[in-house]
Amino acid sequence: MRVKLPITVLLVLTFALGIRLFSGIYIHDEFGEKHFFIKHRPTWKWRFYSPIGLSDLKFEELSREAQKEQLFFNEFIRDRGLSR
Repeated sequence: MRVKLPITVLLVLTFALGIRLFSGIYIHDEFGEKHFFIKHRPTWKWRFYSPIGLSDLKFEELSREAQKEQLFFNEFIRDRGLSR
């Protein structure tokens, strides 16, 4: 009985970590709706959004932080055909 409890806890923690690393939520750049999706590679980032959205801004006009966000959004969402 004592051995089963730590194994169960370890399995639950491993499962939760897997869910955290391989799934996420993105905010649609046109409608603002939240959607659950499965990531193609593990990353700790959970929430993805496009700082540019549908505006006429160019990538170079964004701040460094916003550029990083946009690159994540492009890699995980737009390049996979999720937000079209």
